Amino acid sequence: MEMCLIMKADDHDGCVLVAPQNFAMVENGIYRSSFPKPEHFGFLTALNLRSIIYLCPEPYPEESLKFYEANNIKLFQFAIESQKDPPTPIPEDTVMAALRVLVDVRNHPILIHCKAGKHRTGCLVGCLRKVQNWCWSSVLEEYQKYAGLKCRQRDMKCIETFDTVSLRQCLLSIMYRYLGYGPNRKRLLYGEENVQTPKPQATKV
Repeated sequence: MEMCLIMKADDHDGCVLVAPQNFAMVENGIYRSSFPKPEHFGFLTALNLRSIIYLCPEPYPEESLKFYEANNIKLFQFAIESQKDPPTPIPEDTVMAALRVLVDVRNHPILIHCKAGKHRTGCLVGCLRKVQNWCWSSVLEEYQKYAGLKCRQRDMKCIETFDTVSLRQCLLSIMYRYLGYGPNRKRLLYGEENVQTPKPQATKV
């Protein structure tokens, strides 16, 4: 069953903001959903997004690209093909590249989406949960919550066999250093403090 969130935002002139299907918060600063459409632009604006991870190979709509550019949202595209018959494995290097973008707090707040926000999105979130040391039953339960009756074995295999060691090594090499808690938790100590924000055309991997 698909989920849709509708809310009234007092700070947006009392207008009704409609979220994409299957929208949810994964972690503080990380969200997931189906493909956002123009009617969801107001909702995306309210999230104050910095980045979007797009997990499909198809080109992004020009109208959406213009909206992202106007709102300084960077789009990262990772081309994961939809399931075929027979199913093809999801490339682990593509998942790893997407996770590197996802865990970098300089890209937060960030939205992950594919088409329906179920399978490819669920696969990436599932791999993130493994890095967070979730038990397998909890990872599976979250995946099934969004996939419903259409759980895909290739997704489950990708999550189950994902090597978390490489990503943890990547995190150590980045050497995140948090200053305080709450709003300050996203402050990082880097040699370069000013990160330039490129135009939000899709960054493909």
